[in-house]
Amino acid sequence: MVFLDIWRSFRALPQWVQIWVFGILVPVNSATIFFLGEPGGIWVAVLAIGAMLLNAPVMLVERGFSKAMALPHLLPWSVMVLWLGFFPPQWQGGAAGFLWLLLAVDSISLLFDYPDALKWWRGDRRVAGK
Repeated sequence: MVFLDIWRSFRALPQWVQIWVFGILVPVNSATIFFLGEPGGIWVAVLAIGAMLLNAPVMLVERGFSKAMALPHLLPWSVMVLWLGFFPPQWQGGAAGFLWLLLAVDSISLLFDYPDALKWWRGDRRVAGK
């Protein structure tokens, strides 16, 4: 079954990657849904969540986690990181703090994603756990 293959692949990743993905990366990007009413909040959510949702077809086709999962993040999160870094929307209080958290988390993710995308492009098509 494809979902069991994906789960096994996820569990084959190093533990720190599992914690990073489902303890930090997914929750922080998903939390953008709570800021839709802020200036630019819809675009922040579209870029943050959209990049993650684009990984679903990759996981389904590959039946697991591979370096190809970096590819859907590159454009949307790069745009978002540049936007938030240089022209941040004027959010106030805790919402502004959340933007800084999102900027930090997705910047760190891109530091992994660009090298992984390059490795994938050069032929590293392994799927974790297979």
